[in-house]
Amino acid sequence: MSNKGIFTALSGAIAQSQRLDTIANNIANVNTDGFKRDQQVFNEYLTVNEKTPDVIQVPKVPASIESFYDMQGGDKSYVNSAGTFTDFQQGTVKATGNNFDFALEGNGFFEVLTPQGVRFTRNGSFKIDNQGRLTTKQGFPVLSEGVGQPAESRIINLGDKNTTVSYTGDIYSQGQSVGKLSLVDFKNREALQKVGSSQYKLKNNYNENPVASEGVQVHQGFIEGSNVNIIAEMTDMISATRAFETNQESMKAFDSMNDKLVNVVPKT
Repeated sequence: MSNKGIFTALSGAIAQSQRLDTIANNIANVNTDGFKRDQQVFNEYLTVNEKTPDVIQVPKVPASIESFYDMQGGDKSYVNSAGTFTDFQQGTVKATGNNFDFALEGNGFFEVLTPQGVRFTRNGSFKIDNQGRLTTKQGFPVLSEGVGQPAESRIINLGDKNTTVSYTGDIYSQGQSVGKLSLVDFKNREALQKVGSSQYKLKNNYNENPVASEGVQVHQGFIEGSNVNIIAEMTDMISATRAFETNQESMKAFDSMNDKLVNVVPKT
């Protein structure tokens, strides 16, 4: 005998397990500069969608023994994971006093050049390498404005550590303009995919190009922290844990019913 109810509870338990993994990753990055929290998304999956219209007969009479069999299992539903989405809400801006720390206020990203291509980040904790280039802590060059131009031609060479950057991203060294930070944004941020180190790339299946960011401000000597609210995440973790345990108890109940139907009822 088949009991489909146990699979509904199982799908719920798997969904809450995935939610717990996402929450745990958020908590682990509460102190990661430029990190943006993720949230798990779920859909309801109905078994009725698997059946052809001539099979499904929705009863038009009140619930009864006669109408029960017309449903053909169409009332069964399962939890289907739809993945995660990133919350790009502004993180807390904190002062560091470091001349090469830059916090973004508003919507936008820095462009950096990695061996895998151009990546985008909100983590403005930069440094000057031994070649005089402005780079990330991992050594990836930070790019100047000029979307569409070769990235290699947009590497920022400073050489002089007495550098100032305006709110609009204009870079001045010894009083002379030496370029402008590339500050870009996206019309559809769902096109962005996390690749680690608070960096993003464009997803392959999205036709999206970066555009110049409008209204974003650069704050030199500051850094943007994570936008994770540890209290909210801990509350969500408790909620997800309880939901997971509830689904576990449901599976045990279904298993117990199956055992009685197979081993007890035939003997009575």
